[in-house]
Amino acid sequence: MVVLKGVPALLSPELLYALARMGHGDEIVLADANFPTSAICQCGPAEIRADGLGIPRLLEAVLKLLPLDTYVESPAAVMELVASDRARGLQTPVWKDYEALLARADCTKTLEKIERFAFYERAKKAFAVVATGETALYGNLILKKGVLAPDTPQ
Repeated sequence: MVVLKGVPALLSPELLYALARMGHGDEIVLADANFPTSAICQCGPAEIRADGLGIPRLLEAVLKLLPLDTYVESPAAVMELVASDRARGLQTPVWKDYEALLARADCTKTLEKIERFAFYERAKKAFAVVATGETALYGNLILKKGVLAPDTPQ
């Protein structure tokens, strides 16, 4: 827990350090409880634990500090449903939560949908992967860091 003014208390020192060290275009994965975080992190990304936290709460806190990339089609991506889940009509209500939180952070772009194995490959190239306690199916989210404009209050 971080006890600083203006910093959401649920952001760990490790997560704050990762967010601060990321540069323009770097990506961070907010991974659900089923995501193979430790295996993916063997390929390079830092593994950060946020067990017990749901991604919507964590996303809300992260978006208070992380500028999103405005130079790409979408600075946020989710894992697309596999064919069998799509065929049975599986719903992903957590995506609506993400879209609402992103909209509140002035992101008007739609969530990019990435095929499952392509998502894993992209995650291997991320700056960090945050392992959460999120139990929603297809709850994984990739965020791309943007830049701070010269007139942005710090």
